[in-house]
Amino acid sequence: MEKTVVGIDLGGTFIKAGILDARGKIYAKRKIPTRAERGYRAIAEDMRDLAQVLAEESHIPFSQVRALGVGSPGIVDSAAGTVLSNCNLGWENVPIAAELMKLTQKPAFALNDANAAALGESKWGAGGGFSSVVLVTLGTGIGSGIVVEGKLVEGFHGAGAELGHTTIRKNGKLCACGRRGCFEKYASATALIEETRRVMRQYPESALWAEAKTLRDVDGKTAFEAAKRGDAAAERVVAKYVDDLAEGLANIANLLRPEAILLGGGVAQEGEALFVPLENALRGKIYGGETYTKLILRRAALGNDAGLCGAALYALEKINDEEKRSCN
Repeated sequence: MEKTVVGIDLGGTFIKAGILDARGKIYAKRKIPTRAERGYRAIAEDMRDLAQVLAEESHIPFSQVRALGVGSPGIVDSAAGTVLSNCNLGWENVPIAAELMKLTQKPAFALNDANAAALGESKWGAGGGFSSVVLVTLGTGIGSGIVVEGKLVEGFHGAGAELGHTTIRKNGKLCACGRRGCFEKYASATALIEETRRVMRQYPESALWAEAKTLRDVDGKTAFEAAKRGDAAAERVVAKYVDDLAEGLANIANLLRPEAILLGGGVAQEGEALFVPLENALRGKIYGGETYTKLILRRAALGNDAGLCGAALYALEKINDEEKRSCN
């Protein structure tokens, strides 16, 4: 029988999990509330229970599940399987992989959630066929992951690839990380929403108000939808957002030269309204211009499953590596 693994995407609000085979086929998936206040042992028990339920729903004996992988926010030492710091959960130095191993008697592994998503997209999503990809997820902040020749570039203690905290404005807006001018303060979905609200206050006659009746109703689509109506204020919001996004992506391209950059998150669903002006803006910002191999921009394909897919793939690769070592 083909190897099956469980991938878990641990979030501050929900735990999402799926049971997959070595081709990336998801047999079953579920999500449950995290309830982080209970502590990591209770959360690990929930993960074990989820894995067992998924196996049962898939008609796969739990004894045949080979391993579990967990993608967690924060700084994760993947070599040790330890969450060094996770503000969303209030965790410090939590040995989540070891706890899962103890509860399930199976190999368990942990990595950063953005890295997990990048790994999943690189093999089973929009990054398939590329030798090097960078995933940039436009959400509350900016998540990112780097994959080269099928391997994650995690940095020391898994704390690398924090591309959302590269600087695009000297002495710019204050970021939650304590620094100023971070990429995510200008190009996350949150940044787009904040700028949309600012412009709505400034232009009460704008068609932005037809898209969002109140400031609380504003989302990442509001400015794009109003811009499609030809609203000048909305067009300026979109143009500024695209330029700021291009600034950060150009830094990534100039530093890493990936074959492709994949954009995930709700804003990326805008399709051509985002990608066409973004590609035009990038041409003037990337070193070498048209003389180097064209950078490919693509929309990420796995959506909310990227994290659990990548966590499962990471676990699968780890047990395959261990099997190879044992055969040598």
